[in-house]
Amino acid sequence: MIQTVQNIAEETMQKIGDEFPDVNLDSFRHKVGAALEAKREWTEEQLHKLILQAAVERISSQEPQWTFVAARLYLSELYKQAAQTRQTQPHTAYGDFFALLQLLTEEGVYDAKLLGAYSREEIEQLGRMIDPAKDELFTYIGVVTLSERYLARTLDKRTAELPQERWMIIAMALMIHEPKHKRLAYIEEVYWALSHLYMTTATPTLANAGKSYGQLSSCFIDTMDDSLRGIFDVNTDAATLSKNGGGIGIYLGKVRSQGSDIRGFKHVSSGVIPWMKQLNNTAVSVDQLGQRQGAIAVYLDVWHKDIFSFLETRLNNGDERRRTHDLFTGVTVPDLFMEAVEKREEWHLFDPHEVRKVMGFSLEDSFDEQKGAGTFRDRYNACVNHPSLSRKTVPAIEIMKAIMISQLETGTPYMFYRDAVNRANPNKHAGMIYASNLCTEICQNMSPTVVKEEKTEDGKIMILKDPGDYVVCNLSSISLARAVTDGVLKRLIPIQVRMLDNVIEVNTIPVPQAELTNKKYRGIGLGTFGWQHLLALKGISWESEEAVRYCDELYETIAFLTIQASADLAAEKGTYPAFKGSEWETGRYFEQRGYTSDRWQRLKKKVAKIGLRNGYLLAVAPNSSTALIAGSTAGIDPIFRKEYMEEKKTYKIPVTAPDLSPETTWYYKSVYLIDQHWSIRQNAERQRHIDQAVSFNLYVRNDIKAKELLDLHMDAWKSGLKTTYYIRSTASAIDDCESCHS
Repeated sequence: MIQTVQNIAEETMQKIGDEFPDVNLDSFRHKVGAALEAKREWTEEQLHKLILQAAVERISSQEPQWTFVAARLYLSELYKQAAQTRQTQPHTAYGDFFALLQLLTEEGVYDAKLLGAYSREEIEQLGRMIDPAKDELFTYIGVVTLSERYLARTLDKRTAELPQERWMIIAMALMIHEPKHKRLAYIEEVYWALSHLYMTTATPTLANAGKSYGQLSSCFIDTMDDSLRGIFDVNTDAATLSKNGGGIGIYLGKVRSQGSDIRGFKHVSSGVIPWMKQLNNTAVSVDQLGQRQGAIAVYLDVWHKDIFSFLETRLNNGDERRRTHDLFTGVTVPDLFMEAVEKREEWHLFDPHEVRKVMGFSLEDSFDEQKGAGTFRDRYNACVNHPSLSRKTVPAIEIMKAIMISQLETGTPYMFYRDAVNRANPNKHAGMIYASNLCTEICQNMSPTVVKEEKTEDGKIMILKDPGDYVVCNLSSISLARAVTDGVLKRLIPIQVRMLDNVIEVNTIPVPQAELTNKKYRGIGLGTFGWQHLLALKGISWESEEAVRYCDELYETIAFLTIQASADLAAEKGTYPAFKGSEWETGRYFEQRGYTSDRWQRLKKKVAKIGLRNGYLLAVAPNSSTALIAGSTAGIDPIFRKEYMEEKKTYKIPVTAPDLSPETTWYYKSVYLIDQHWSIRQNAERQRHIDQAVSFNLYVRNDIKAKELLDLHMDAWKSGLKTTYYIRSTASAIDDCESCHS
């Protein structure tokens, strides 16, 4: 038996040497050999674990290729497990694709619509398109993440679906309503895009497409109405969406402040904090399909009377009854406030309910249409000058200090620059944007859902609501390092836009007003990840004019191709319902961004003539988990270190920077050593080409001086950024929401 085990081990090592001639096998052989000598009895499963662990331990910045060795070893065991479940021969790696659909449909894992919509011949044809060799693109952390979290298993948790089959199932699910004479060709394009790791879908799409449960959109954004029914309806909808795998952003700025009146009774309102406590309980108690607790971000205006209490809700000291540690927070900030901070002026805090009652308008319903002038500052000053309107007056810098204290301790609040967002909103003719989502990259029209009346008809109670704009985020992202290096953007983006648009068609959202909004604007968020990976491959330093210039050029190309793809889709399927009167139609969107070249002018005319399929198009999400699967760097961020440990509940895996080599190592500078003003400059160029926003973190050392952090905020605002995400300091540990990690 000992000889047999040694033979298997030797054959495995010989195979590794043949497939990876550049790896050093000496210490690996020694480690495995010593273990075999120390113990006489080994099962094949134990031997496999030994060899795999020895390979994983070799992964380092000096020998990054071992991640692919470990991935190959992991895959061989995955194939064996799938073969046992599906009762096929393990040496074939991938078994009968049609049989897989039958098995998981009978178990209720796959949606029965797949077998209903596609014939056996079509499924067998698609099965022949599957290329097992594409599994060789995975790193070890990539394939482990994909396998443990996303591949479909039987009801008793046995391995069934394999990586390339997940890509094919996603393609089938998203193209199911395309014309029959075209859809197999579209599926082949989707499979090409996913299997080459040129792009990834959002986490909910990756996890749930083709399955009988869950939904496909990443995040949702709601607006809380200032009424008891409205507040509790928001909580109910948040719970419903959280159960189905969505992250939620909620704007609280319309809710009256502490001490406000209720039905004429003065000083009785408890303000926004009790409602945040309710939402906090929802986030904890209603988890996302058993995978993780719910994720909710709440936003409040910096002029709201409750702003100081709001900024304290995540701190670790103070009154625990007024803490909401499980909510993420965001502050909506007008230009006027930043100007007051810069000039060290006073700032006035108001109760939105009192403003509505006394002034006859809602202060939050306006923005400055131009820099330095506009409706918001006119209304704000009118409130300031009204003698009977109560207010709290404080130095603006004191609010900013409270913001920064919370950010350094907890990473939040996020910053939402409401004037910049609304000035750039291509659909301002149809609404207003009050806040963003859980990851700060989505900016779309919002409004509260209001109960209009309740009445009885034929013995039944009818509740009539005026549905608001309940934002839905449909995301996917380009892997820049692969797609740009291989020169496939022109081919990739059209199929990616079609996939995103089809998410809107095939998805089922259990909140009616979200379903209505989704169809009204058909908003999508095509994003990117792997920016530092791409710079490293191109030999471009992060802190350089070349990087800033290249960012501008690349994202302009991506914007052009995305708008063009949506226009082509509109010619085929029709425009989004709110297109008429939009800045896409009038051409102002293009003028605002200085798109004056011949190709842009032609596209501008094309859009005006035939329309756009999607009212919102581009958004850059964080992409941490899906970037791991694709073997690249997350979002538009630099890396923390060239080598680190990825830790989850079930594993601890060494990870190295992608494509790390003597040539690229110089371009993988740690984020905490990078001057963040260079990152802001890059993002300012990027933001110009993105109609929504970017999940943009600021990285600081824990000993940063207050003035330095303030300078970063002022730079971000003056540079025209729409949002900033976390302040990530070397001292703070931050739990990310993964819904948006497309």
